[in-house]
Amino acid sequence: MADDDRSPEDEFQEMLRNLLGQGGSLGPEQLERLSAMGVDPAMLQQMMHHLQGAFAAGGDGGVDWSATRTQALHLANKDGHGISAGDRQDFSEAFALATLWLSEATTISDLPTPPRALTRGAWVEATLPVWQELAEPVATSVADALTAALESQAPEEMQSMIAGAGRLMRTVGGSLFAAQLGAVVGKLSLEVVSGGDVGIPVMPDGEAAILPQNFADFGRDLGIDDEQLALSLATRELAHARLFRHARWLRLHVISQVTDFARGIHVDTDALEELASRFDPSQPEELRQALESGVLLPQRSEAQAAALSRLEHLLATIEGWVDVVSADATTRLPAADRIAEAVRRRRAVGGPAEQAMASLVGLELRPRRLREAAAMWRAITDAVGADARDSLWDYPDLMPTPADVDDPAALIGRLRARARGEAPERDEMDDALDALLASAAAGDDAGGTTGEEPGDARGRRDDGPEGPTPV
Repeated sequence: MADDDRSPEDEFQEMLRNLLGQGGSLGPEQLERLSAMGVDPAMLQQMMHHLQGAFAAGGDGGVDWSATRTQALHLANKDGHGISAGDRQDFSEAFALATLWLSEATTISDLPTPPRALTRGAWVEATLPVWQELAEPVATSVADALTAALESQAPEEMQSMIAGAGRLMRTVGGSLFAAQLGAVVGKLSLEVVSGGDVGIPVMPDGEAAILPQNFADFGRDLGIDDEQLALSLATRELAHARLFRHARWLRLHVISQVTDFARGIHVDTDALEELASRFDPSQPEELRQALESGVLLPQRSEAQAAALSRLEHLLATIEGWVDVVSADATTRLPAADRIAEAVRRRRAVGGPAEQAMASLVGLELRPRRLREAAAMWRAITDAVGADARDSLWDYPDLMPTPADVDDPAALIGRLRARARGEAPERDEMDDALDALLASAAAGDDAGGTTGEEPGDARGRRDDGPEGPTPV
């Protein structure tokens, strides 16, 4: 194709290739063409210089999460401190004793892998996959919205050229968000004391850990000796990890509720367009600050408010159980009540995950009814014992509802009736199941097949990874 036959779009894309492939330089002829198209050559060259790395990394237009890992590890490891052999030994002994105490307080079995002391950097490496899973829906939304906003600000004659660089702009938005996630996780690594400290299951399944580097900061103002503090925190961490390993459905339940909330997020396009109108790609700090502050996330929708209510109930139910079981396991510690109260207060104001999730997805991870949930678990324990109490985690349908938190009496009555072998009261699900079975029987009489054993459908529930669980 002769030079005279090339469209402005062809020329623009050729210039992008030259900028990105030749160290950000353009020839005199190309600079003249840019000026003729009304584009500031110096600005474009500077923009390409800053964004070369992002363009190369995001080959498919997706989010390059390597920036997240780099930024998070930079913050986590900046002090250069490790874990001494003495600290490892102390926490190993605390975990060993906490394991024995916890086995007296719950019927949920021990972990298959030994708990461990982690550095901040090792915590980042272990938890990063979950943070990326939680943040990806929002990262995609931010990248899409940034591209759309920049396109809306461009003159009509520039639209085809902007579209030619659409993948680049999408990569910019995703890369900025990935870097923001790295900053959030890196700062979080300076605060968290244990794997379960965040409140959501960010550690790999069946693993428990304490971060000795942050342990001293947690107990500095409590006036409690380190041995009691380590035993108490080790017990809570083991209880949290045991629960999520026992109830395999629970991990997916929590993560899916957070990601469902995140997928409902839409970026405030008015705010983003106003930002895009003055956006200097060579100085993306203003956009990064907007992402970190959450200013681009509008008020949550009704559906998100309902999802948040469900998630808060779930988190409070989990934390309430951990509270009660840990309290029963640590009765030998004189300062156990003071430590538990310090942990509750820390969680009540949001805990170390509050700023992280608020800035990333506009979500406040506060178990607002933690004390009420703990009171419910205490009432259940006193009434029917640890075995019946812990059986409520065997399947999602058995979990206490918000109404049970308000008044545990009905739940306790059901558990006592089940212990006596009495059939539970019928509900709408039973009626619907009977109707389904009746319809299937009618189909069989007509020569059809249901492919399902009526006895299995009536008598058992499928619990996913845990397998069928008797009603």
